[in-house]
Amino acid sequence: MKTFSTSRQIAALPEIIFAAVNNPESLAKWWGPAGFTNTFHHFEFKEGGKWVFTMHGPDGTNYPNENEFTEIIPNEKVVIAHVCEPLFSLTILIEPKENGSLVQWIQAFENEELAEKISSIVIPANEQNLDRLTEVVCKIQI
Repeated sequence: MKTFSTSRQIAALPEIIFAAVNNPESLAKWWGPAGFTNTFHHFEFKEGGKWVFTMHGPDGTNYPNENEFTEIIPNEKVVIAHVCEPLFSLTILIEPKENGSLVQWIQAFENEELAEKISSIVIPANEQNLDRLTEVVCKIQI
């Protein structure tokens, strides 16, 4: 399996970051690389719950996605299985820090050859996801 990992210190409490993941309205604002938007068709945030959506690229291309939430620990961890091609799991870890939270984004592909081929897309896309998450959560106040 090929794994891509990145992390980001974000000036927001773990509760705020977790809320940006478990709330479909917030999640739709930041999910995906820069310039992408989302239409959610089904969002069931619970272990075993399905998340079906279409990601719309800036060029108008639609990317259907189907996921399952496989592990949820409030304010700490969310694991998502991407159950359509390409197959991967995404683990989002949230750790409280003195000035906010450390968010770790760990994406593990089942097919190592495919992961290697798309690494030039995945690596910057994961950073852009964290950029967008940071922008959304820094606007939220408790």
